[in-house]
Amino acid sequence: MRWLYSAFLWLMQPRLRARLLRRGTHEPGYLHAVEERFGRYTMPPGQGYVWVHAVSLGETRAAAILVEQLRQRLPGMRLLLTHGTATGRAEGLKLLQPGDVQAWLPWDLPGAVGRFLAHFGPRIGLLMETEVWPNLAAACRARGVPLVLANARLSESSLRKARGLAWLSRPAYRALAAVWAQTEADAQRLRALGAPVQGVFGNLKFDAEPEAAPLARGRAWRAAAGRPVVMFASSREGEEASLFEVLKRFRADVQVQRSLSAIESGASGVQWLVVPRHPQRFDEVAALAQQQGFSVSRRSAWGDAPPAPADLWLGDSLGEMGLYYGLSDVALLGGSFAPLGGQNLIEAAACGCPVIMGPHTFNFTQAAELAEEAGAALRVADLAAAVPAAAQLAADAPRQAAAAARARQFAEAHRGAVHRTVQAVLGLLGAAGASGRR
Repeated sequence: MRWLYSAFLWLMQPRLRARLLRRGTHEPGYLHAVEERFGRYTMPPGQGYVWVHAVSLGETRAAAILVEQLRQRLPGMRLLLTHGTATGRAEGLKLLQPGDVQAWLPWDLPGAVGRFLAHFGPRIGLLMETEVWPNLAAACRARGVPLVLANARLSESSLRKARGLAWLSRPAYRALAAVWAQTEADAQRLRALGAPVQGVFGNLKFDAEPEAAPLARGRAWRAAAGRPVVMFASSREGEEASLFEVLKRFRADVQVQRSLSAIESGASGVQWLVVPRHPQRFDEVAALAQQQGFSVSRRSAWGDAPPAPADLWLGDSLGEMGLYYGLSDVALLGGSFAPLGGQNLIEAAACGCPVIMGPHTFNFTQAAELAEEAGAALRVADLAAAVPAAAQLAADAPRQAAAAARARQFAEAHRGAVHRTVQAVLGLLGAAGASGRR
């Protein structure tokens, strides 16, 4: 039945191109090398790449840990790194070495996928976390390219959607050479779709070490701020407006202010920092804050100097989450205060930044639950509860220090996924090589 799916995608091509043009008005990266989306490339063809697909920013950062370890075990490895988003591609530039290639993963059209595989001839394909495409999986299997879902996760909602399209999803998952799940719950959901789960390895993101220099700079800026700093990390559309409404009520509530007298020093209180998840929304969030009567100081204007005073700081830069977590005493978890599934809290924990999260963390269920059990995160009902909870924690230095220590311990306790994944990749490459020699 894949031909119905393929026919639908073929008919959708004009719309897909139009969507790229629309997105490109806000993020010019989407207008780069558009023909790669259709399997047409300007770089010369090659063979023998280790291919890693990291669709967006978070997957690319997880892939960085794996790529670094694979290079150590596979001297002379040539990397083919593919993406689906402009932020992922920009982040992926940091991973490239001479001989490596970066490209868009083509849309899942049979012709485009065939041209992609013929052009690059990968030895193995590693899809990070969730990206499984029916025509891609079928084509890799037909060509003898082992295609793996690494650091794999699947939420209950995604499972329900996949079951609704079982005629399409089941053959795609069955075509994979292996699946290495983050958690046993993920493994069970993936098995329900016919995926060949061969191990539960944990989450690669636990193995990431925060960059020391940005983290240290953030901590120095926090000390210079002279008051507690609370960040809304990776906030999503709709959440900032809710936060600003809560902050207005919070600041006007005399009783709340009295109950938080420990954080008040004269007219100073908590410094709020908002870091939107999507860069195309930076200007929108700044305008929204100003419309609500908040003065705004943007990271893009700071340079190397500490942040300028303002009601709100806006983190309008990419690749600096380590700096922002260092700058913050506490972080609110974006995507968890609206039914969006939450963002990953592992980087915050590794940076020693305790997290306050809302009720919606279904994209990272186990990590959120384990963090809560370890005392590295606190769950609240909504932003109205999160704002005073964060302010109180940030202002209570002994309590904040204890929570930060628990966050670091939590991150360290769950490392090891990268070693298990690398061993499994080497095993598959060895098996594929032996099969080829036969």
